[in-house]
Amino acid sequence: MKKGMVHIYTGDGKGKTTASLGLILRALGHNFKVCLITFQKYPEKYKYGEFKSLKKFKKLKIYNFAKICPYFCKNYDIEKIKKEISSCIDFIKNKIFSNKYDLIVMDEVLVCVREKLLDVDVLLEIIKLKPPNVELVLTGQSNSEIIDKLEKYADYISLVKNLKHPYDRGIKRRKGIEY
Repeated sequence: MKKGMVHIYTGDGKGKTTASLGLILRALGHNFKVCLITFQKYPEKYKYGEFKSLKKFKKLKIYNFAKICPYFCKNYDIEKIKKEISSCIDFIKNKIFSNKYDLIVMDEVLVCVREKLLDVDVLLEIIKLKPPNVELVLTGQSNSEIIDKLEKYADYISLVKNLKHPYDRGIKRRKGIEY
């Protein structure tokens, strides 16, 4: 690619991670080198189906950072999570950006900003530092203030809006569909 662009998938609806995974599959189908970095997800504990499938692709590298989500784990040290996220940001700047990836997905990074675990200005710095040919995808629930700050630097912004969800009727997440 001549110019890599910045994508933002946000909103309160189901499908942000799913959309980024679709883009990952498309890129892998064209033999792109892809990196998926997740935040606030704990694949070993929650057994997400996508991680089982994605491990099969040789051109895909997966990293999981700050696996504990304060929303679900109330007694976890917030400062420890912030340090984990900060280490991840350093890792991205120093290691990931030098690895010549075609596509980098930072899944749930916008949740980290919304929950004040990561400063929006640090995320802006990542966007500005990304190599020019790298396609960068940022996903997660956010808010209008954060999106307003990121909008100038984004080429795509997709809002996934929840109109109806089984969870609203008390139906728990389902294997193979929500995880």
